Amino acid sequence: MIIWVNGAFGAGKSSAARELLDLIPDSTLYDPEAVGDCLRRLLPAKRLEEVTDYQELPIWRRLVIEGAAALLHEVGGVLVTPMTVLRQEHRDEIFGGLAARGIDVRHVLLEPGETILRGRIAARGADQDGLNAADAGRRWALDRIADYQAALPWLSADAYTVATGGLTPRETASRVAEAVGRGEGACGIVQTPEPRTETVAAGVLLFDDADRVLLVDPTYKPGWEFPGGIVEHGESPTRAGRREVAEELGLELGGGLELLVVDWEPPQPPAHGGIRLLFDGGRMPVADIGRLLLPQSELRGWRFVTEEEAAGLLPPVRLDRLRWALRAREQGRPLHLEAGHPAE
Repeated sequence: MIIWVNGAFGAGKSSAARELLDLIPDSTLYDPEAVGDCLRRLLPAKRLEEVTDYQELPIWRRLVIEGAAALLHEVGGVLVTPMTVLRQEHRDEIFGGLAARGIDVRHVLLEPGETILRGRIAARGADQDGLNAADAGRRWALDRIADYQAALPWLSADAYTVATGGLTPRETASRVAEAVGRGEGACGIVQTPEPRTETVAAGVLLFDDADRVLLVDPTYKPGWEFPGGIVEHGESPTRAGRREVAEELGLELGGGLELLVVDWEPPQPPAHGGIRLLFDGGRMPVADIGRLLLPQSELRGWRFVTEEEAAGLLPPVRLDRLRWALRAREQGRPLHLEAGHPAE
């Protein structure tokens, strides 16, 4: 299990995490800040200058996941992880990756209130590098309060919140330990095991009367997606597409599925790639649209979009696949793609 202690910079996460180690048997501190420190030493300066925060680096998010899995394999028990994560897509990627490895995550938010938070940041003393470093750290933390306030709506909905305004670090840790013991903060993400080799996946394009295509917003990874998923052992791709639509949307497809594209997705570590199929599921009756049901552990939303609107939601590889699928639908014949483009 991982207890992920989230909150604004200066909310007291590290102090509470150290106290939690005394309250939770067989617990180990896992601070992803150390991963960022390593990357500062390993990555070329040019790459580091491209981002304002190491959390923006895909390698940091990947190493946080792999490091947690490796540490749990080595020591077992519970990892206590004090780390601010304010971007929901980063939370999706990290927690989804942990869920794929069978790791239970409890997400806890420490919320002292803005007035107390600003006071705590202002009271921070100089560190070993002197007053200038301490002043820079205070300014950096104060500058990010606005980001935290903007993230509070989704954080409050996703995590178990502990109001810490008048609490000591020990009292905060006790509240967190008690909440986790009651099962609070459970991460509801459901994710299939991490693939160990190439996979076959079947997606289904569903359209409304205006020929807009349906996209869904997964909780376990960044970016929007088509309804669909991995084809299971012994399952046909069309059956997999129907099964996934039923599981994700509560919709039983009665008609046939017409193949639009076959796309070979090359491996890009840590992903193994494989064959990606997109089928035309036809137009959805208005009555069916009104009955769409989403499993909250997998999907947080859906919408019908134009091709232009999809460009702002889909990752590049899936956007290319969609564009060619729409061309195939217009031409009435399937297309063979490699890495999202027609095979030569």
